Amino acid sequence: MIAAKRHRPVRLAAAAEADIEEILCWTTERFGERQTRIYAETLAAALEELSEGLEASGARERSDIARGLFTLHVARHGRKGRHFVMFRIGRDSQTEVIEVLRVLHDAMDLPRHLPPEGEGT
Repeated sequence: MIAAKRHRPVRLAAAAEADIEEILCWTTERFGERQTRIYAETLAAALEELSEGLEASGARERSDIARGLFTLHVARHGRKGRHFVMFRIGRDSQTEVIEVLRVLHDAMDLPRHLPPEGEGT
C-alpha cells in the first residue's frame, strides 16, 4: 500500500510575493510575455510541490544559513529556472504550515537577503 502524500498550506511572506512580482517583471522586460507565462508556471509548480513539505523532491535543509531554513530549487521535472524558494516549517494551531520567506536567484548571497530569525510571514 502506498501512503498518500500529505499536503500542507503554503503561505508567502510579503517579501516572497514581492520577489515573485519582481522576477516576473524582469522576465517580461528581458524575454517577453510568453517566457513570463512559462516562468510563472515554473514558479507555481514549485510552490505547489512545496505543499508536500520536506517530502518535496529536492527540498534541502540549509542550517548552514539559518536554523530551521530549507530551500527548494524551482528547476525541477524538466523545467528550467534559476531561483530558490526559501522556506521554513511553521504551525498554525494544529496544522503544519509551509512559510515561504523569499524567492531568490541562485547566484545571490542567500543569507544576506533573509529576514532576521523570527520575522518573515
